[in-house]
Amino acid sequence: MAHPTQLGLQDAASPVMEELLHFHDHALMIVFLISTLVLYIIVAMVSTKLTNKYILDSQEIEIIWTILPAVILILIALPSLRILYLMDEINDPHITIKAMGHQWYWSYEYTDYEDLGFDSYMIPTQDLTPGQFRLLEADHRMVVPLDSPVRVLVSAEDVLHSWAVPALGIKMDAVPGRLNQTAFVTSRPGVFYGQCSEICGANHSFMPIVVEVVPLEHFENWSSLMLQDA
Repeated sequence: MAHPTQLGLQDAASPVMEELLHFHDHALMIVFLISTLVLYIIVAMVSTKLTNKYILDSQEIEIIWTILPAVILILIALPSLRILYLMDEINDPHITIKAMGHQWYWSYEYTDYEDLGFDSYMIPTQDLTPGQFRLLEADHRMVVPLDSPVRVLVSAEDVLHSWAVPALGIKMDAVPGRLNQTAFVTSRPGVFYGQCSEICGANHSFMPIVVEVVPLEHFENWSSLMLQDA
């Protein structure tokens, strides 16, 4: 959960998000070193009147400042491509959930169960209980088991939406008439919040996503209760 004045990203709740955090720190350090070097060169050029005739026309320096940026780009591209392939990997999911975007709420279908499905609406501000977050709480949470590969099929009923949960490192577009898929494995229990990340209309900012991660035994009890209510 993000908090005011937070500078970094949210704490990772999945292995993919941990990789994204490491890559973010890796790229940020490279940007910091480049910025420091450029600032030093600018200050040195402005503050000194000394010149060096070998710097004014030097093949060696031109070779260095041509090859060095290429090496830096490779150091950024290789881990980036690795993470992209990791995010596309979907190996033997234990459960599949279909998330449908509507104006302006989400509906979830647990496709491994015959009648397990529900709509998830934002809880209005006046109905919130102490400790709940404004504009982020939903009346029905998407409950998933801990340490289990979960596949999410994402689509939309009307306009473009986007199913995104930052702590899990997930952002998948919901396109009408198209079925996109993504997957995640949670590494710790908890409640993780997201929102529709596509401008989808007047109430775009009022369709939150709430993912609750619980141990497998609790998930089985929850699914049994939901099926009985259905």
